[in-house]
Amino acid sequence: MSEDYVSITRRGLLGSAVAVAAAMVTGGPATAATAVARPHDPGQVPTIWREFTRTPFTHPQIPYVGRAGHRGGSARFPRRPVVADVRAYGAVADGTTDCAPAINRAIAAAGRAGGGTVLIPPGTFRIDGLIRIGQSNVVLRGAGSDRTKLYATRNLTELIGVYGSRYGGDKSSWSWAGGLIWLAPTARWDSLVAAIKDKAWPFEGWTGNKRDEWETLTTVAPATRGSWSVTVADPRPLKPGRLVLLRLADDADHTLLEHMSGGGPGPEAYYWDDKTKLTSYVPYEWPVRIARVRGRKVTLERPLPLDVRPEWDPRLTTHVEPLTGSGVEGLTLEAVETPQSPHLLDKGYNGVVLQCAYDCWVDDVTVRHVDNGFGFVAASACTLRRTRVAGRGSHHPYFCREGSHDNLVEDFTIEQRTVPAPPNTQLHGINVEGLSSYNVWSRGDLRMGTFDSHRGLPFANVRTDITVDNNGRHGGDASAGPLFGARFTHWNIRVTNGRAGLMKIDGLAPYSATVGVNEVTEFDQIDVPDFAGDLHSRLELYGTTDVVRPRNLYEAQRDL
Repeated sequence: MSEDYVSITRRGLLGSAVAVAAAMVTGGPATAATAVARPHDPGQVPTIWREFTRTPFTHPQIPYVGRAGHRGGSARFPRRPVVADVRAYGAVADGTTDCAPAINRAIAAAGRAGGGTVLIPPGTFRIDGLIRIGQSNVVLRGAGSDRTKLYATRNLTELIGVYGSRYGGDKSSWSWAGGLIWLAPTARWDSLVAAIKDKAWPFEGWTGNKRDEWETLTTVAPATRGSWSVTVADPRPLKPGRLVLLRLADDADHTLLEHMSGGGPGPEAYYWDDKTKLTSYVPYEWPVRIARVRGRKVTLERPLPLDVRPEWDPRLTTHVEPLTGSGVEGLTLEAVETPQSPHLLDKGYNGVVLQCAYDCWVDDVTVRHVDNGFGFVAASACTLRRTRVAGRGSHHPYFCREGSHDNLVEDFTIEQRTVPAPPNTQLHGINVEGLSSYNVWSRGDLRMGTFDSHRGLPFANVRTDITVDNNGRHGGDASAGPLFGARFTHWNIRVTNGRAGLMKIDGLAPYSATVGVNEVTEFDQIDVPDFAGDLHSRLELYGTTDVVRPRNLYEAQRDL
């Protein structure tokens, strides 16, 4: 890994950031000399952006997300050599033959070959089972979302079984887990399915069904949020390119949860002890690659998401074997059209899910008539690009949960539903929950839905350059705690129906920012802040439409 992978200086950031903003405002070359918007140009550079360029990794309200996504937000996905065509394994594009076994045989062959691309040609391929990618560096590629269709006839309840909630009640976990195209390492998927069939409802993350499948590699010395390097007690297990977990436990006073919320009197006064669903998400587990090891100094692929303090028992640990370098491209997954199920009783007509995946991707994929569209479940550093949710309407068009971090969703669309919503169903939108952090939703078109912060204290997430008809509702159990942690940012958001809920968040999210949102008012679902007192949240360029420069917060950070 090259030195310039992590060598970003504050001086360089400032000059580049101002230039990027200026070029967006003026249309001229990106030079520091054009930093001030010309009087005739409607674009405006807010004060908070200028502040951010001075403290990009430690700004109190805006998170640094410039490295979110596959390979740090790389614009290109790997083009792996073709090693299989599903027709050679028995798939037939006649719309009636069950092609799931053939497609899975082709995928398995690519895995045995050490990776490669599995081609699905144009046409409609019926699948009566789910499609699994369980080996790294395997890509399933159709001829384009408008040319290759997988027609799914069965749901996950039929294929695997009833999946109850580990928190009790009669809810179906297929309401937020699992996909008919499911990317997860084989051993992890096998253990999950075995637990579901045994009705031993599992945890779904990086450290196994009972969160006990990890070993300490080394302890970590104190460090501050935004640092690219840490000092470790024993560097011998570490080497460049290795994926590790940074693991932070909480203390009896819940100071880690307070830190995730920005700290101060509000979080300190909050009552955490009865938020049992939230506390089950701790320890916080953050996957990251090692970039460099020099003595006891270890440089990371991304800057630290939080402070590292002795009272949180910080350590780098092992994890389950990850899925890396795999993707799905160029196809439509259409489920047989059935009425949407009552809320939290989904049967599992779900789309594409990435689980225990790192540096994986989905590109040019549409899902139609699904219960839940695209999901991150304990997935990190992955990208969804040019994705679309269409058809009869869904519960979670996009979901991001179970400690998913540093993911990127860009150029995405949620289409207007094609049939009216049945009674007792629910629509969310772009969901984030369960201590998930530093995720980005960029360049989106929500023709229905909302910005569903679903409790579970997600923090440091960005939604930018999005148009939304804000007609969905957020969810989240009271035992999951606050809707927002610190450093949520909504930047250049165009609300077409004028509803404020979860768009204008200066009165809800602590140490956060709402920048460049058109004028909105509260109606329908109205929330009150979880934390009392001054939230230290910022509001700039309120009442404007598409005026803020840079237009896209993520792209401006990436371009730095």
